[in-house]
Amino acid sequence: MSAISQAPVHFTTPKAFASRLTLATLTGRSIRISQIRPSSPVNPGLAPHEVTLLRLFEAVTNGSTINISYTGTIVEYRPGLVTGSTTGSGASGGIIRHEVSAGCTRGISYFLIPLCLLAPFSKAPINVLFTGPGVITSATSAGDISADSVRTAILPLYSKFGISNNIELRILRRSNTGPRGKGGAGEVQLIFGHQVRLPKTLHLLNPGRIKRIRGVAYCTGVPASNNARIIEAARGILNPMAADTYVFSDVSSAPYVPSKEKDSIAGQTKIGIGFGLSLVAESSTGCLFSADVASASSGGIPPEDLGQQCAHQLLESVAAGGTVSLVAAPTVLTLMAMSSEDVGRVQLGKDVITTEQIIDLGRSMEALGLSAWGFRESATGQDNEIVVSLVGKGIGNVGRKIT
Repeated sequence: MSAISQAPVHFTTPKAFASRLTLATLTGRSIRISQIRPSSPVNPGLAPHEVTLLRLFEAVTNGSTINISYTGTIVEYRPGLVTGSTTGSGASGGIIRHEVSAGCTRGISYFLIPLCLLAPFSKAPINVLFTGPGVITSATSAGDISADSVRTAILPLYSKFGISNNIELRILRRSNTGPRGKGGAGEVQLIFGHQVRLPKTLHLLNPGRIKRIRGVAYCTGVPASNNARIIEAARGILNPMAADTYVFSDVSSAPYVPSKEKDSIAGQTKIGIGFGLSLVAESSTGCLFSADVASASSGGIPPEDLGQQCAHQLLESVAAGGTVSLVAAPTVLTLMAMSSEDVGRVQLGKDVITTEQIIDLGRSMEALGLSAWGFRESATGQDNEIVVSLVGKGIGNVGRKIT
């Protein structure tokens, strides 16, 4: 969307960097982010994953302007029109190949979730292939969910806004975190071919009851028996909660990256070795709750403990209440703010709405001219739930309005 000739909105610190860039692009407002790690003695300024995200936004938009200070501690971003994978705008054969550098410590979901929010408002379909030595498809210690959870717990929520056709997330090569939590050399492709003028207004107030649990246990470069141990431990906790519980097993070899180490084979070494588990619980009203745990690059956690930890995390997500989990709440609230000029309502757990992530999102929305949130007690009588009301801005897809 084309930027409006207004003074840039000022933010400080790199906190909520991805959500601020996303909101700025959707609203067409220029932003200026300062004080980006100015006191760091080793790595001041932008981190590798933040630079990669800026490059991604530049690739899927036309007319965006990015100015970074000499020290990297100040960024000015003026968004352009979201064009998607249009030939001649960075795409080759309708696909944008986006390489993630080896120093990246964030999971691929750090890039996928903002990209999915831009995709419905694009002028053309979005088809992005993430490659490079920095692609991590598993969950990370930084709080990123796995690519599996994006596919099973985030993308299905778009159907509630009338966005459901030609959406696919392909995990072409799996990877866990590499040494010191950096890199993984995975490969993921996002195809988002459903563009709309305005998302539908959402009314999601009934959480329902959990009717089924699905999951994916994955291992990369380690024996397949680890998956069986993870699944058995998780099912031991989840079966009493929902009889319809099924966890898939995915076993893959570890990817190779170029290496100069003496013990490397033909100048290459394995990276992204590990295992993990992604779980999603679905309620009778279509609400989704997810959990993600992956082994650290340093190891030290048995598969049984990981399976139990992920199962308990899923139970905590359900117990938090509401109709949307913490990992999906930013996506739902952002789409509600961009919908037609009507009041949308969603029921959230108080433990979700009071987190720093959601509070920062609300403040960023208000600073960029989107509607403030309204709150009222839940009609269900649950003390741990609250109804959030949000009036859509009705900005919509400028590209579709023109064409």
